[in-house]
Amino acid sequence: MIAYIVRRVLYVIPIALGVSVIIFGLVHIAPGDPLNAVVPPDAPKETVELLIKAYGFDKPLPVQYLIWLGKALEGDFGISYATGRTVSDAIAGGVVNTLILAVGGILIGTIMGCSIGALAGYFQGSWIDKLATGFAIAGVSVPHYWLGLVLVIIFSVELSVLPAMGMGPGGSTSWVWDVEHFKHLILPVITLSVIPIGIITRSVRATIAEILTMEFIQTLEAKGLKKGRVFIHVAMNAAPTVLAVSGLQIGYLLGGSILVETVFSWPGTGFLLNDAIFRRDIPLLQGVILVLAMFFVVLNLLVDIAQSLIDPRMNRS
Repeated sequence: MIAYIVRRVLYVIPIALGVSVIIFGLVHIAPGDPLNAVVPPDAPKETVELLIKAYGFDKPLPVQYLIWLGKALEGDFGISYATGRTVSDAIAGGVVNTLILAVGGILIGTIMGCSIGALAGYFQGSWIDKLATGFAIAGVSVPHYWLGLVLVIIFSVELSVLPAMGMGPGGSTSWVWDVEHFKHLILPVITLSVIPIGIITRSVRATIAEILTMEFIQTLEAKGLKKGRVFIHVAMNAAPTVLAVSGLQIGYLLGGSILVETVFSWPGTGFLLNDAIFRRDIPLLQGVILVLAMFFVVLNLLVDIAQSLIDPRMNRS
């Protein structure tokens, strides 16, 4: 088992390097001049040339990549062109804020998805199954940003019971464990949780339905085992699937929250990414994408290892 974990960790290294190359390349081949964020169009030619040298744009792209990668490994992602802040500080605050949304969304998604999926799997073919399947398909199909706008119109504009945007009262950008901040959290978390609910519901439903047809379940029932005990065996066999799907959904929520954070003006990594794209802020753009990509790679690794630990049927030799 230890050898498998070490091997999986070693696999992460070339994957991470490949991701960094893709991120660096795609950002630099995108249209637009990054210097537009720091110099006006009528700036003297001498000033532009000095800035090109200062930011290292006069060097070949491979050299720029190696310099950027070396600094990134030290935790230095450079200085934001637009704000003058260090990218590391901006990302640190944004990651914490996005994790608050992602954890809340995946908790609701996992609890509701597992509950609805288990009911649908146990009552396969019934009206409960059809209702749950329809709900899951609708959840996967509904666009995040559209649902967010609808929730704002209903609960903020019409009913005036929940705030429409921001992380806290007075435009707060830091999280505090109080009622007012939780009110700002409700709508974006609900919006983010809808797709995970649909995906987890469909996965759990299919897994439960398949497990119930297996011979060992029929044997347990033939021996007179109570339904509660049978359910425990079913849940244990479905756990690896639930873990894999839920773990990957956290990665998707971290990277896919850009529209939700923009709709609700939530100061997370998605909001930073949106701002960096429009301002052509290359250091911030590269730093945010790299951190989110590494989160996803690490989550895949942890989920794979956790599956091996909880499911002895999986041969990892």
